[in-house]
Amino acid sequence: MTQAPPRGFRLFSPGSWSEARRVVDILRTETVGGALLLAGALLGMLWANSPWSEAYEGLRAVKIGPAGLHLDLSLATWAADGLLAIFFFVAGLELKREFVAGDLRDPRRAAIPIAAAVAGVLVPAAVYLLITSGADAEAAKGWAVPTATDIAFALAVLAVIGRHLPAALRTFLLTLAVVDDVLAIVIIALFYTEHLAPLPLLAASAPLAVFAFLVRRGVRSWWLLLPLAALAWGLVHASGVHATVAGVLLAFTVPVAVGRRPGPGLAEHFEHRFRPLSAGVAVPVFAFLSAGVPLGGPDGLAEALADPVALAVVAGLVIGKPVGVMAATWLMARFTRADLDENLAWVDVLGLSILAGIGFTVSLLIGELAFGIGSERDGLTKIAVLTGSLAAALLAAAILRLRNNAYRRIEQASFAEE
Repeated sequence: MTQAPPRGFRLFSPGSWSEARRVVDILRTETVGGALLLAGALLGMLWANSPWSEAYEGLRAVKIGPAGLHLDLSLATWAADGLLAIFFFVAGLELKREFVAGDLRDPRRAAIPIAAAVAGVLVPAAVYLLITSGADAEAAKGWAVPTATDIAFALAVLAVIGRHLPAALRTFLLTLAVVDDVLAIVIIALFYTEHLAPLPLLAASAPLAVFAFLVRRGVRSWWLLLPLAALAWGLVHASGVHATVAGVLLAFTVPVAVGRRPGPGLAEHFEHRFRPLSAGVAVPVFAFLSAGVPLGGPDGLAEALADPVALAVVAGLVIGKPVGVMAATWLMARFTRADLDENLAWVDVLGLSILAGIGFTVSLLIGELAFGIGSERDGLTKIAVLTGSLAAALLAAAILRLRNNAYRRIEQASFAEE
């Protein structure tokens, strides 16, 4: 009997030790950030549905910033355009590190999460467009809302219910979400830029180029780099392209290593400095200022979710996202020389795929860009994002909790044998 040829590598297999240590540090920060994100979102929702809801809306509408530079923006806009630029800066640093110095520099390892992330964007978008095909033309603008995965929210859920799950699942979720974030920023730049002013966009290349020159020379001085970053951000904002794009562009200029100097490179240095700011301040504040939407009681909630846009967002998150991630992962295993790690089962991947349906931060942002901050459909989108994310979290928790218990029993049996 002829033996089957050996497999090339295993899906979800553990990476290098240095990479594993770095991922653990990231997971700790994002898990804490997820708890703060949930707290911020809950506080915003409670305030928006309390007798003091007018004060909440008044706070969101407060304008600050220099009017002469057209930066007298509301706090809600500053959170979406300014604070989330920090979030995408960190995501850009993480993606570059993964592909330059991380385990994903191996094309075989990179192909799986990239394929899963791409399918996790295409399938929910298709589900959304199918459900809203009979609605008005404006409804189609929200096609990208259910395509995003909120890594902080997802990792917070995983931390609560999956302490005994293999670390490789967390690493895969982290990598998938990082690629997902960059796909989201590409979508925002290409499809949600309505009025493009070429001159400010061209002018943004100057501070961006100086920033790139300095960081490639190993400069870390905040008093030099931050003004350049702020200027690049302001010019991108003035161009009509969403200002968060500036965060990714700045991140991609940062070198992973600086010459032959010992110790961490600039990308790791900046990531270490800015990740706590992103996870602990930027994202929770955005969630607080964006998640507050009047629910109108059970009847109002049911009526809102019956709208085609809201229904499409929920279906995209709860059905489209898991189907896309799961199908791409299975197809990559089926038609390549990849195999599932022997310590995992496909039901683990199913639970992880459903967990990827937690779309929050970027989904809320895209909803605001698609329909306008404070519009009726923006409110419907927020309700749908919250509902779909909660449903995905509960479904994933039910599956992964069972798997977590199974892995815990395996660990206990192993200790007993020793």
